Amino acid sequence: MYCPFCRNPDSRVVDSRMADDGSAIRRRRQCPECGRRFTTVETTSLSVIKRSGVGEPFSRSKVINGVRKACQGRPVSEDDLAMLAQEVEENIRASGAAEIDAHEVGLIILGPLQKLDKVAYLRFASVYQAFESLEDFESAIALLRHESDAEAKEAAAPGAGGKASEPGDKDSAVRSPDAKNPDAKHADAKSTGKSPAAKNTAKSTL
Repeated sequence: MYCPFCRNPDSRVVDSRMADDGSAIRRRRQCPECGRRFTTVETTSLSVIKRSGVGEPFSRSKVINGVRKACQGRPVSEDDLAMLAQEVEENIRASGAAEIDAHEVGLIILGPLQKLDKVAYLRFASVYQAFESLEDFESAIALLRHESDAEAKEAAAPGAGGKASEPGDKDSAVRSPDAKNPDAKHADAKSTGKSPAAKNTAKSTL
């Protein structure tokens, strides 16, 4: 690699570190001619093919700029947008494709954006899914409601963290009505049973 200072065609790596959660490598290089150091970042090739057919390197900043318009007025921070762009890039790279159509990138954005903010998702989807009527919006909203209801039911299920009632405790209470007042059972025994002294008195009178 050419030195950016003296244009010497050679340089040596003095330090290498992973960056962007392992998706890139940051290298510190030194020019043997002028002795100055500079940094390079290496990533696997990923090109986005535009409508014109021209390819350009994938850019997280372009993803953020495209989503930012849909998130105007919504409680979405810059950190949220950065995390969304990172997730989009990871999903694209996980497919193993070196090139991807720009429209496909927009469709991949929909998943993370739906989790981030549903209103922003509807705004963005109306463009990339080519909504043409109110019915298209109504269908998308109905689908969101259905998914939200399903998630709510799953969260409210007994196995999802809530503790179900234990039927064994209830059955034992039904089988043993005196369990609540154990003294009552002893009181009944005393009132119906005869003491040994009473039995001896009865025999002597006979």
